[in-house]
Amino acid sequence: MAEVINMPRLSDTMEEGTVAKWLKKVGDKVEEGDILAEIETDKATMEFESFHEGTLLHIGIQEGDGAPVDSLLAIIGEEGEDISALLNGSGSSESKKETADAPEAKAKEAPAAEPASAPVEIPEGVEIITMPRLSDTMEEGTVASWLKKVGDKVEEGDILAEIETDKATMEFESFYSGTLLHIGIQEGEGAPVDSLLAIIGPEGTDVDAVLKAQAGGGSSSSAAAKEEAAPKTETKTEETAKTESATSQDRSRIFVSPLAKKIAEEKGIDLTNVKGSGDNGRIVKRDVESYQPSQTTATPAAEKSAGTATAPVAPISLPVGEESMEEVKNSTMRKVIAKRLGESKFTAPHYYLTIEVDMENAMASRSQINNLPDTKVSFNDMVLKACAMALKKHPQVNTSWNVDTTVYKHHVHMGVAVAVDEGLVVPVIKFADQLSLTQLGTAVKDLAGRARSKKIAPNEMEGSTFTVSNLGMFGIQEFTSIINQPNSAILSVGAIVEKPVVKNGQIVVGNTMKVTLACDHRTVDGATGAQFLQTLRAYLENPVTMLA
Repeated sequence: MAEVINMPRLSDTMEEGTVAKWLKKVGDKVEEGDILAEIETDKATMEFESFHEGTLLHIGIQEGDGAPVDSLLAIIGEEGEDISALLNGSGSSESKKETADAPEAKAKEAPAAEPASAPVEIPEGVEIITMPRLSDTMEEGTVASWLKKVGDKVEEGDILAEIETDKATMEFESFYSGTLLHIGIQEGEGAPVDSLLAIIGPEGTDVDAVLKAQAGGGSSSSAAAKEEAAPKTETKTEETAKTESATSQDRSRIFVSPLAKKIAEEKGIDLTNVKGSGDNGRIVKRDVESYQPSQTTATPAAEKSAGTATAPVAPISLPVGEESMEEVKNSTMRKVIAKRLGESKFTAPHYYLTIEVDMENAMASRSQINNLPDTKVSFNDMVLKACAMALKKHPQVNTSWNVDTTVYKHHVHMGVAVAVDEGLVVPVIKFADQLSLTQLGTAVKDLAGRARSKKIAPNEMEGSTFTVSNLGMFGIQEFTSIINQPNSAILSVGAIVEKPVVKNGQIVVGNTMKVTLACDHRTVDGATGAQFLQTLRAYLENPVTMLA
């Protein structure tokens, strides 16, 4: 008898889950204990195993799709078993897609299908690739770059594109082999999760028919027409091309790709002098890279400058130029950073406490530790260790505001702010208080390195209870940070500065470092924050206490 598998509740706070990946497909044999799929929850991506044996007859939630807990996930039963009653009972809209083996359900659907025009089926071997859900909070993604182009051969496991989510830019690999037939979202464009990203299939497939089938014969025709229009623009009449070229020269509008504009700015090329070879006279990368300034282009400009000069000054010495600006579309990551930091700053009442730390003993201890073989620690590692130990002594700082309650975290998960090209990410070191200085250093290097190379997983940037932001390496002596919600505090670490200090009544040369604690006044009172900083300073000024 067929067994209905529902979306499981894999964490205490989970309300819905997303199928990150199916490890079985319809028709596969399933044994008890086999991994059916990888399910992405609000906390992590976890393997979900089967508690039943049989054949996988139906998949109710496709890869990248999310659904509430207890939604129909799959059906396992005997091969050829009629599951139409289970599908009808589930009320799932997906049930209509999986009833090829169920004559009864097929018969019921037939009358409803007749009023429409003859449906176009997706050819065998063609795979529709949609915008994947790469993080638990992702609602839309942006294609940062395509690593394959239309016509390229694709093997299973090849990297198709780099997708920019609200947390990071991640490589997206293909689960299919074939030819890349169609690209639905161009570089730099964003689209909601499940939007058409690409089509992979046998070479020579009628892409227009696939698009019609995928969109039900509606808007796909315009999308296909747009694709087909690209090669046709090459046959534009000479008159049309001249008109477009004139429009560009008039500066009313310059058709240029974002990448070409960026290269032109770097090279100092005036785009009004560049002839575009793309659609509608659009200037593309190859036009800018192959552009060579000519004397005929430069001469009129020089003559114009000379003609308007009021004194016999060489034209090259005159300030010549034009005001310009550009509007750059915000990345998904940048929009989410703005949203979350704005919410934190305007909802959590911030206040700031600054303290100066004598780093003489810390510098001496670090030097001794780094003289040991295969050992390397940084001042940032020492700050992280001191914070982790201080949080255990001041649990009020290791909390979250929950309106009617305050949540005390008995574990210490340390967030470390890392700057990346697209913005800022916060990898999380789990159970930081249980790690030694060298282990902390290794963990930070690993997470920060993978964050910058876009190899970090979303669940490695979740669950922080306290955050450290260090700008000391940039020479910043003192700054304040916005709290990383739902944390109650964040520590801003400045540079170590050599300066005159008073010791034993004498002015001597010392090395000090300023740290600033930003606190959420809803959970952390001023005295509590001050006591935390006193404990932190005691650990940093006496590093041997952190080794005990």
